[in-house]
Amino acid sequence: MYRLKFRKQVVKFINSRSPKERRAIAETLTELESNPYQNNLDIKSLKGCHNKYRLRIGNYRFLYTIIQDQVLIYFYKADTRGDVYK
Repeated sequence: MYRLKFRKQVVKFINSRSPKERRAIAETLTELESNPYQNNLDIKSLKGCHNKYRLRIGNYRFLYTIIQDQVLIYFYKADTRGDVYK
């Protein structure tokens, strides 16, 4: 089981969502925490970046990296599709 760690900006983004959206985000993150390499989630690796991934939850994108030696998933950016990659 991996630990999840969030940058302050990601926590603010999640807290600013509606309760229904927060619940969907929490459920998806729980699935990701148990196995970050499962295929039933909408996950893609970022081109040109080693060990960095994009998780899609509805209209939102979460960028994260997996740190194997610490068994950690670090979320460093979250936003809507148009703004997350800037």
